[in-house]
Amino acid sequence: MSGSSFGKLFQLTTWGESHGKGVGVVVDGCPPGIEMNESVIQEMLDRRRPGGSITSTSRKESDTAKILSGVFENQTTGTPIMIMVENRDAKSSAYQSIADIYRPGHGDFTYQAKYGIRDWRGGGRSSARETVGRVAAGAVANAVLKKENMQVLAHTIALGTIRAETFDQQTINKNMFLCADLQAAKMMEEEVDRVKQEGDSLGGIVEIRAKNIPPGLGEPVFDKLDADLAKALMSIGAVKGVEIGSGFRAAGQRGSQNNDPISPDGFLSNNAGGILAGISNGDEVIVRVAVKPIPSISIEQKTVDTKNKPTRISIKGRHDISAIPRINVVCEAMVSLVIVDHLMRQRAIRS
Repeated sequence: MSGSSFGKLFQLTTWGESHGKGVGVVVDGCPPGIEMNESVIQEMLDRRRPGGSITSTSRKESDTAKILSGVFENQTTGTPIMIMVENRDAKSSAYQSIADIYRPGHGDFTYQAKYGIRDWRGGGRSSARETVGRVAAGAVANAVLKKENMQVLAHTIALGTIRAETFDQQTINKNMFLCADLQAAKMMEEEVDRVKQEGDSLGGIVEIRAKNIPPGLGEPVFDKLDADLAKALMSIGAVKGVEIGSGFRAAGQRGSQNNDPISPDGFLSNNAGGILAGISNGDEVIVRVAVKPIPSISIEQKTVDTKNKPTRISIKGRHDISAIPRINVVCEAMVSLVIVDHLMRQRAIRS
């Protein structure tokens, strides 16, 4: 069964490949009467668009959103919303010379093993370009959350070995790395310059915060809120790890340190990351993801070709230095989609 759909009541299905005619998404289950138009979608897509920072590819895509269905007179109709974005700057010829070579760190080998065929032009379906559809769907989800006074925000807390030490929300949109620590952002810029000169790439950590989430969201035991958040975020190609609240730090703590004391005014700390027993507790939901380095690097690497003969590869072309900060809005989108889905599921059983 295809794995291109996500969600139960608020569902998205993405489609398209990196070098095909276009990419997009179908959003099913969106309530009617939500304010929606192409500019709402475009605003979020522009945050993901290539060429927006020194870490991103030089591929210049306008990523212009076209709503094909499900919206009438600037409102959702309750029917499936189809959104399309054309691919206008794909240069497939750059991949011709490595069509028969498996790129280390990419899905070339595994897609070939699974399907017996693969689109070698930019990775096809496994390309990060697939996330255009996710972000477009996330814009729809955000419109639902806005009506409920809920907000999802992602920011960079680490790039390579450089880590943010402070959190100032006002700083996030004032630097190209979307980092809440301005001093760390300056160090990140220097690190990117060094790594770029070496022909290498960088990973990092993104934190996502969801505010004003009501208690009660989550469906134990297999559809817990944190379980669905983890699945949603791990489905993003560059994400290799997810933690909720104190996460792996909790493994080194005692119960007396990790428990969040409760007062008549609410929780006195938030090690749980806003989720207890798989259900939101009304506190801020906090999730972090580990983002791997971009695998397309110009440093020569050992590999094999499609006939299993040893060879070497140095990947040229237009590639990101890091998935950060473009991945931040993708993470935001996936968290928003999960929260809207669970909000609808909760209201279905306790309207």
